[in-house]
Amino acid sequence: MTPLYTATAVSTGDARNGHVQSTDGLIDADVRVPKEMGGEGGATNPEQLFAAGYAACFHSALKLVAGKAKVDMTDSEVVADVSIGSNGEGGFGLAVQLEVTIPGADAATAQQLAEQAHQVCPYSNATRGNIEVKLTVA
Repeated sequence: MTPLYTATAVSTGDARNGHVQSTDGLIDADVRVPKEMGGEGGATNPEQLFAAGYAACFHSALKLVAGKAKVDMTDSEVVADVSIGSNGEGGFGLAVQLEVTIPGADAATAQQLAEQAHQVCPYSNATRGNIEVKLTVA
């Protein structure tokens, strides 16, 4: 692969209870273990950051394939739910649910576009075969 762009971020402090910052300074945030995992919460966490990145990336892929199909993408959205849990082997794993909404398309067209975007999106390509990704169309 020939890189078109490389993003760099640095984690400092106490890892999941530390700080993350992109080298360009656009991301500059404390991170905390969520209350649901026994932490104090009150700040973002790696799962939220992954969900935000996947949602934006998948939406971009969706708009790309929809544009080629000349489908109206007004008010479209992608919701990414990223879950973390035990992988049963002493470690942790992730699972993703992507929910696609395309008001300007019928259900069959929206499903087809979502499946095409799932083949185009770099996040989908990176996670395929590694974690469960469930794709639904609202």
